[in-house]
Amino acid sequence: MSDEAHFSTEQSGSGTSARLPPALGNGRGPEHSACTPGTRAQKAERLTTIAKRRDFLAANSAKRATTTGFILQVRERNDDSAAKRAGFTVTKKVGNAVTRNRMKRRLRALARDVIAERGVAGADHILIGRVGQVERDYDKLKADLIYALNKVQK
Repeated sequence: MSDEAHFSTEQSGSGTSARLPPALGNGRGPEHSACTPGTRAQKAERLTTIAKRRDFLAANSAKRATTTGFILQVRERNDDSAAKRAGFTVTKKVGNAVTRNRMKRRLRALARDVIAERGVAGADHILIGRVGQVERDYDKLKADLIYALNKVQK
């Protein structure tokens, strides 16, 4: 005889669920329990991404600042909008697709950190990645962007 024949198919016990009770609050864990959807701190300002080729071409004749890590082009739009827009370009000279995408991710992070606070209101900001700067320290890239924005705003 097998041992399975002697076991009941019903579980013995109090009949409670074996699952743990959900965390307090909204069920996403204790660190989120105090936050309700409407009370989270909002970002200071959100950047809009430039996607149209004509906007990149228009910025090509604008003010520019060259740094070790990238080239910054800033073009005022004169359209009565105070929104700051950012565009990112990394050429094939920089490397293969993985390298170019990594550089664009780093440039996007820089734009979120610096251009949102210090950028020119109502202007398009184009960041063009340069060869060999993918591995450059983020703090140095950030210092380069602050320097370039100060140079362009003079």
